[in-house]
Amino acid sequence: MIRPLAGLKVIEFEGIGPGPLAGRMLAGHGAEVTAIVRPNRAKLGDPDPGANDDPLRRGKTVIALDLKRPEAVEEAMRRIARADALIEGARPGVMERLGLGPADCAERNPRLVYGRMTGWGQEGPLSKAAGHDLNYLALTGLLTLTQRDGCGPIAPPTVLGDAGGALGLAFGIVSGVYAAGRTGRGCVVDAAIIDVVAALGGIALWARGQGMLDGPRPSMFHDSPFYDAYLCADGRYVTIGALEPQFYALLLDKLGLADVDPKAQYDARQWPMLKERFRTLFLSRPSADWRALLEGSDVCFAPVLSLAEAAKHPHNAARRVYRQGADGRLHAAEAPRFAPLEDPSRRLRGEGGA
Repeated sequence: MIRPLAGLKVIEFEGIGPGPLAGRMLAGHGAEVTAIVRPNRAKLGDPDPGANDDPLRRGKTVIALDLKRPEAVEEAMRRIARADALIEGARPGVMERLGLGPADCAERNPRLVYGRMTGWGQEGPLSKAAGHDLNYLALTGLLTLTQRDGCGPIAPPTVLGDAGGALGLAFGIVSGVYAAGRTGRGCVVDAAIIDVVAALGGIALWARGQGMLDGPRPSMFHDSPFYDAYLCADGRYVTIGALEPQFYALLLDKLGLADVDPKAQYDARQWPMLKERFRTLFLSRPSADWRALLEGSDVCFAPVLSLAEAAKHPHNAARRVYRQGADGRLHAAEAPRFAPLEDPSRRLRGEGGA
């Protein structure tokens, strides 16, 4: 079996979802991934104990460090000094405050590739707001690709299938080039879409292992009131993804639902009644009102936009996510973006791409 990333040393500061999945993908291709985890880290979703085996940690070395302690930060830095790459998924500014930002690491390891995984990016009006997958899809404008009259939008299949397969192929090519540079031998990259999409389902498989999907229990992704797209009085949709208790409590507060107990968030018996109540509430006001109340806060919110609207949204405009060509067509900026490790104040802006 060819393991093209054998010898690649990666330090992963474990977060939720995409960062660990990226680390798992690298480990699956032979990288030596060390996941630095917080002691007694709170779990996403239902706080009741679930499966102890986390598939996103498979193939990794896991160490627990309390990064609030200086000696733990120094231990992390010693490992970074010997690494080829780093993955972190904290909100902008968190790693810098810990003394583990790009400039700090550059002093100890100028060859380090510093990978930053966030929902909204390192800059822009929403950069410090909480969010989840549904919100990010909504704000790109792509969620509208599956919207039908009278029905809420769902995740667009071409993005997850075709684009996911293309991303898998690109990853495979880079992996193969890396291996060829070390071994002098090429390899075949078999990037079947079905394989890539299944691999990208690591977070869903983890959720399934926790009883959140594909089982007899109601799913927080499909049945709960706090993760859904809601129709508003003007016929537009907005999305809510308040999975964590603190975000749900804030959502209830902003919606004026003082009689709803935030501690009973995962009591699935209450979900049907609460979901109907949420539907009625959101339908009572236009989407502009909900945007004024909720956008940019930690309730994990985003409006469902068309592609044209998405291009003009302040956050996307600030990051130049889209550009309009001379022919009037929209083009998306290249992603991810790269900036010098030594000078974190410089931001390389995306200049577009087909």
